[in-house]
Amino acid sequence: MPIPIPPLVIFVVAVGLLVLIFAYRITRGIMFFRKSNRYTHRRGRLIAWAYSHGMSFTPSKNQGFDDLFSNFKCLRRGQNRCSYNRMEGEWDGLPIKAFDYHYSIGVDEHRIDYDFSAVIITTRVPLKPLYIGREGFLDKLTESVGFDDIDFESAEFSRKFRVKSPDKRWAYDVIHARTIEHLLAGPEVNIQLDFMHIIAWSDDWFSPADFDAAIELISGILNRLPEYVVKRQRGD
Repeated sequence: MPIPIPPLVIFVVAVGLLVLIFAYRITRGIMFFRKSNRYTHRRGRLIAWAYSHGMSFTPSKNQGFDDLFSNFKCLRRGQNRCSYNRMEGEWDGLPIKAFDYHYSIGVDEHRIDYDFSAVIITTRVPLKPLYIGREGFLDKLTESVGFDDIDFESAEFSRKFRVKSPDKRWAYDVIHARTIEHLLAGPEVNIQLDFMHIIAWSDDWFSPADFDAAIELISGILNRLPEYVVKRQRGD
């Protein structure tokens, strides 16, 4: 025979649940308010940065941005994907897009929103797919199930970076000694090449200085492509 639960216990549990729900909603509201303030302040800094480099600035959301660069995995995460705070122009004569990006995972109360920044430069030299990412714990796990990365002679570089490409020769052509030195000295961002573009991104918003650093990192990789690689890719 089930033991009856005293009404006082039921009342205490119900009140406790209401308090937890209320505290959760208050916490989410505070976090949203702080993020909104941070966003507004940051947008003004980005506008100033874009104009100082002769770039346009568009704050509105673009939900089709991921289709323009469908090879970049960082732009294909989750749902509700969109770019915003887009800054477009040229850098050293090459077309550039610097922007913030949003996506979410889950729905309703279980939804988690993510925002990060990225830079995409369009090249004059045809490229091949290549991924250069910061080594992390999840990468160690994927290695155990067959997703091995490409190792290099530099132990420090191989320890800090995960490199993947369907063409190992291409990976070694791009990531030679001078480029390894350049990457080790650069900011902690992830990089991916497709056939005509190269992207650098982080898992958080870039400051104006971070945008500068990411662009310089990409430019350095492109400027360090060996001449024979450039000629081969152009079919000279």
